[in-house]
Amino acid sequence: MEKTDGFRHGTIIAGFGGQGVLIIGNLLAYAAMIEGREVTYLPIYGVEMRGGTANCTIVISNRRIGSPIVMRPHSAIVMNLPSLLKYEPHVVEGGLLIINSSLIDPREAKRGDLEHLFVPANELAIESGNARLANMIVLGAFVEKTKLVEMDSVIHSFEKVLDKKYHSMIPANVEALKKGAAFVRSYSQT
Repeated sequence: MEKTDGFRHGTIIAGFGGQGVLIIGNLLAYAAMIEGREVTYLPIYGVEMRGGTANCTIVISNRRIGSPIVMRPHSAIVMNLPSLLKYEPHVVEGGLLIINSSLIDPREAKRGDLEHLFVPANELAIESGNARLANMIVLGAFVEKTKLVEMDSVIHSFEKVLDKKYHSMIPANVEALKKGAAFVRSYSQT
């Protein structure tokens, strides 16, 4: 996506607690900051945390951002069916919807005026050796598809976003990001 002077992109990332949707948003926000852009990150989660609802909005712009609230996102990443049902109607016409097809039947996507990218995130994460990396798979797919930020910027964000006790997992997270990006490249060729 072209990042001109008037560039502004709003994204919603949603799923249930424990899927790592807030980490995806945080990494995306830090990556945009590393690249010198204006950014907002607004996490929202239910009181249940793991198993409850979780979502976040990220706005990336080349100009000052007036509000972190995204009513009509340009893109959305949905990790479970309730998130698809809630956010698909709000994505702008022609926008991008990335769907975790491991947990959501592609036939559940109803809008024909959106670009859909179905990513079998859970299966790809298991292939990577850690089922908990499904969030990194979809983030890698998102970065590759949108080009909103550089992959290197996301990789450099890990040390800021992850607690030090998880720094040993950064290489596995990076590999999962790359696997998600590779999936998009192969998806585009079919």
